[in-house]
Amino acid sequence: MKKLVILPTYNEAENIGVVIKNLMQLKVKQLDMLIVDDNSPDGTGKLADKLSKMHGNKIYVLHNFKKEGLGVAYMAGFKWAIAKKYDIVCEMDADGSHNPRDLPKLINAVEQGYDLAIGSRRVRGGKIVGWRWHRHLISWGATTLSRIVLRLTQKDVTAGFRAYTSDAIRYILSCKIISNGYAFQEETLWILHKNNFEIIEIPVIFTDRKRGESKLSPKDSKEFFMTLFRLARL
Repeated sequence: MKKLVILPTYNEAENIGVVIKNLMQLKVKQLDMLIVDDNSPDGTGKLADKLSKMHGNKIYVLHNFKKEGLGVAYMAGFKWAIAKKYDIVCEMDADGSHNPRDLPKLINAVEQGYDLAIGSRRVRGGKIVGWRWHRHLISWGATTLSRIVLRLTQKDVTAGFRAYTSDAIRYILSCKIISNGYAFQEETLWILHKNNFEIIEIPVIFTDRKRGESKLSPKDSKEFFMTLFRLARL
């Protein structure tokens, strides 16, 4: 089965090389990588092109010519993956917070019949390392509210470490996704949950980035709650 990892980037020149190196070391058959860069001013896009030239049959690059956001990057990656006939499509942060060694567990769950496997920080065995108490509190509150309002059974609503079947990706592409920031994860999960796709959470350890700055902004937080209440009315 052909597998693709999509890595959205914006100013990740300090991290993307290490993440790609670690992914390349995995013993996963037919695993390719797609970097979707949002016109990073720090040269991430140029570095991605160099990595692609070094590993032309494994690493591919899409360039957005302005900062489009997480959702736009993933939707572009999803369309590319379906056009190239990948069977399993994965999401993964490019900042080093997701451990590539956890990826085979997510892929294996999809190979066993699940439509979506979430690398979860909030199930038994999962953990978050490096956050301060206030970020834990904000994240816990937002996730709890989202689960209650949207009637989600999954515990890690905003997780960005995922593996999907191509059927799940096609269904997402057929829907009108409005959110673009971190709320994109919330909306896509809600769509699949509502339409009875099989979803499993796999425990992972999330380690806060060591290099670079977090992309989470007040705009993203606002969009999360706006998306929450918009979906609740549907």
